[in-house]
Amino acid sequence: MDRIAEQAEIPDVPILRNKLSLRRPRLEVGRLAVVLALFLLLSVAQPLYCGEHKTKKGDEQANFSMAVPAPQIEVVEAVSEVVNDGIIQGSKEYNRDKYVDKASPAASSSLFPPWTDPGQVFYKVRTHVLAPVNFKASNDEGTLAVRYVVQSKDAQQTIVRIDAVFVEDFRHVAHPSNGSVESAEYKDIEDHVNAIELQKKEAAESEQHRQQVLAKRSLEEKKEREEASTPATTPASAETLEQRVQNLRHELERMVKAPGAPLKSAPFSTATNLKSLNGGAQVVILIVTPYWYGVETEEGQHGWISRSLLEPLP
Repeated sequence: MDRIAEQAEIPDVPILRNKLSLRRPRLEVGRLAVVLALFLLLSVAQPLYCGEHKTKKGDEQANFSMAVPAPQIEVVEAVSEVVNDGIIQGSKEYNRDKYVDKASPAASSSLFPPWTDPGQVFYKVRTHVLAPVNFKASNDEGTLAVRYVVQSKDAQQTIVRIDAVFVEDFRHVAHPSNGSVESAEYKDIEDHVNAIELQKKEAAESEQHRQQVLAKRSLEEKKEREEASTPATTPASAETLEQRVQNLRHELERMVKAPGAPLKSAPFSTATNLKSLNGGAQVVILIVTPYWYGVETEEGQHGWISRSLLEPLP
């Protein structure tokens, strides 16, 4: 009987061992699958929920800094005009345009670290930009931002620092500019500074010219009164005086061509429009440049009008 019992128990041992050996690999494979799934989930979710943008290794932001030979107040005015022009020079959106448009001025931008050094800081930002050129490895949609820092060096020199960066919306990866945006934006600022300097220089000349015009008018009016009060005045001499007055008007006054023309704050096409003048409006010329007239309107307002938009009085 004992022998029969022993023979009956022997087959059960290898069967139990086989069952245990089959379960163990299945458990290990299941655990490995769970760990792998968690790893993949974390690796995908990290860029989505990361609050800070990351810069690729070797793509550190290059700093652009130049000294402008002008007082800080003039440079700040020029930078403010550039920041508000709605254009980011030196790049374009996926080869569609010659520049990035629809940019807006901003008080700050999280794409840059906080600025703690001295100086006035300005920002210009464009969202939803598709693959802007001149940014390293930028092939996605994101935000393009430019930061301008204006620092006074001395009474006649001002430091302008410009930084540009593109940050992808999905991965939050930052792509620095290759320098094209900074250089182009600085050139735009330099043009505005030169225009302000020209306007400042010619303002003194215009005042001198204005005084000369007033003196000339006063002299003509005096002669007119003297000739009018002289009994020997003949119709021929009166006609000569009227002709001189008419010639003076033709020399110093112009009329706006139809349908009208904008009165600019400075002698360049991107300058701010002060007002729109109707066709036929008369202006007095105070400053003459190759392409622009510095004028005074009938209301006494000063500004600039393109020479092509004015014509002599009839």
